[in-house]
Amino acid sequence: MKLKTYMTGAAAGLALLSGAQAAMAAGHSDGITVAYFLEWPMPFQYAKVMGTYEEALGVPINWVAFDTGTAMSAAMASGDVQIAVSQGVPPFVVATSAGQDLVTLDVAVSYADNDNCVVASVLEIDQTNAGEIAGKKVAVPLGTAAHYGFLRQMDHFGVDLASLDIVDMAPPDGAAAFGQGAVDMFCGWGGSLRRAVEFGNVLLTGAEKEELGILVFDVTSAPASFVAENPEMVEAFLAVTAEMNAGWNDGSMVEEMLPVIAQDAGMDVEATAETMATFVFPSVEEQLSAKWLGGAAQNFMLGVAGVFVEAGSIPSALGTYEGNIDTGPLAAASAM
Repeated sequence: MKLKTYMTGAAAGLALLSGAQAAMAAGHSDGITVAYFLEWPMPFQYAKVMGTYEEALGVPINWVAFDTGTAMSAAMASGDVQIAVSQGVPPFVVATSAGQDLVTLDVAVSYADNDNCVVASVLEIDQTNAGEIAGKKVAVPLGTAAHYGFLRQMDHFGVDLASLDIVDMAPPDGAAAFGQGAVDMFCGWGGSLRRAVEFGNVLLTGAEKEELGILVFDVTSAPASFVAENPEMVEAFLAVTAEMNAGWNDGSMVEEMLPVIAQDAGMDVEATAETMATFVFPSVEEQLSAKWLGGAAQNFMLGVAGVFVEAGSIPSALGTYEGNIDTGPLAAASAM
């Protein structure tokens, strides 16, 4: 298995790239680039389509879709991306553990039922005989939330990672390979997960994963240098996002937002509604509380890092991730 070799190399690469951040922060009057995911519908996309962010920030925004959170980290390290929306906590932890100076700005979404691993139906493997996964071929996007969930589930079921043939594949590619029978197990999220479950079954539901402490949530992240030198821009961005979440959560904007979000996400309205029904968008007050950015998120990041270190996926963890969460901009945005 080449899992350890791959992740160690990736972490080293991120550490080398992080030096590019210092030169990136200044001079964004001509616009910024923001990363997001397709087939991952969220309220912010309504404002994205309507030009609300550009109006609030006063600069053009180039929105670029990515397949994985690890790719988002690399793009921020190289200076190609200034803000990443809905980056998974595991890829954020991998990057910061390697020395990349990223900060979490908000909790973008919580989604225990929309990130999971699926075993091929023909194998007839479920919770009662999960040990039979040993020796199978698994498609996993390394360094992502799906990777973390996979590691925790395999540990829970007592499956030796060394017995598996683990292939690093972005969710769309993994779902395609799974559907063709080229891999026995798929791990991923969003539209790719929906396609995968047509050919298999999950071992643990979202609720069952949460009972085991396998939380699944994404953050809005950015290079610390960009945040420090563009505080008003970052605050305005978070304020727009919070407004969209509030309009979705209280139902006042759902009817207006849904078709716009669906089109921007590359999905039909029904699939978008079904997907977003499994999402939770915490309010600003909730995000700033001890349940999230006020303490729990920092501890969770430390736990994620520990799992990756133990699995040999990254060489070491930080002593604390408290310095990688900056609640200042979100607190300021709540007063706007």
